[in-house]
Amino acid sequence: MLLPEELPGIMLASRSPRRRTLFSETGFDVTLCDLDADETFPDHLKDAEVAEFLAWKKAHTFHGDFSGRVLVCADTIVVHQHAILNKPADEAEAFSMLSRLSGGVHRVFTGVCMRYGDRERIFHDVTEVHFRSLSEEEIHFYIRNYHPFDKAGSYGIQDWLGYTCVTRVNGCFYNVMGFPMARFYSELKQFLAGNQ
Repeated sequence: MLLPEELPGIMLASRSPRRRTLFSETGFDVTLCDLDADETFPDHLKDAEVAEFLAWKKAHTFHGDFSGRVLVCADTIVVHQHAILNKPADEAEAFSMLSRLSGGVHRVFTGVCMRYGDRERIFHDVTEVHFRSLSEEEIHFYIRNYHPFDKAGSYGIQDWLGYTCVTRVNGCFYNVMGFPMARFYSELKQFLAGNQ
């Protein structure tokens, strides 16, 4: 079994503060770098396909040097009743998204693309999230105080809304934060061992 200190270094190409926090606490040798990538995708893709495509697109947009390191790129999407809820453009869109999620169940998909040398591996994880019903005042309070404009679905499970409004999570909690760390660790070890 490979431990983090025995693995090659990680090049995490992501601006997400949640992903950066998760990686900084794992014991991996991590280099952090920003990555700006176009997040459009073909209309025919659905759910997990979208998350995986966007992760792949980010990994192939990166043109820095990651020699000897595993390049890791990811994308998280929220899906409610077959509609993809990305990052909100403004307060009105954030309010609309949270109103849709209120009192229901949605799924969070994170696609991950790893590149190492001339090889790559793509996978995804999915988590089901249950919300209690939210009042309009609660939604306005959340948007006003937590500014969820950099979060898919307009919320962060690790802040006030997650503490007070999420009633159940089926699957990986950290996937909802933005990265399925346990699945990643398992996939990384298989990838480095050459098991596809």
